[in-house]
Amino acid sequence: MFASSDVALALGLPTGPLESLSPVVLIGRIEHGLPFKALDRIAGLLAPGDARFKYRLIPKATLERRKTANKLSPDEGARLARLANVWSVALDVWGDDDEARAFLFRPHPMAEDRLPIDLVIQSEFGADLIIDILGRLKYGSAA
Repeated sequence: MFASSDVALALGLPTGPLESLSPVVLIGRIEHGLPFKALDRIAGLLAPGDARFKYRLIPKATLERRKTANKLSPDEGARLARLANVWSVALDVWGDDDEARAFLFRPHPMAEDRLPIDLVIQSEFGADLIIDILGRLKYGSAA
């Protein structure tokens, strides 16, 4: 489940009526460095009451450099896009911001009682696992 327009929206990327939001365009934006505000946007969506959440995504020592440059590294951008993708899938399944957050920040038995958000932050493989669980929830199979 991947909709580049949903990921771009979650990242707060500007879009125009003539601009394609294809996955390739999104990849190009990530490779050239997402704007720093994308970090604030994702942190605000996923953990609105946790000012320290963004330090889980980018180390505190690096954060000021990124803020000054107003640009994230390709790896940091890819991590944010991964989070944005999972967030958009969770919203699709739960239909509510608070419910989607509750799912991401609550241990899940199919994730060996780990927090889904931790697995998503950790790796692409973890994100795939959580998207699979969300798909099972949406379509009614065991989750």
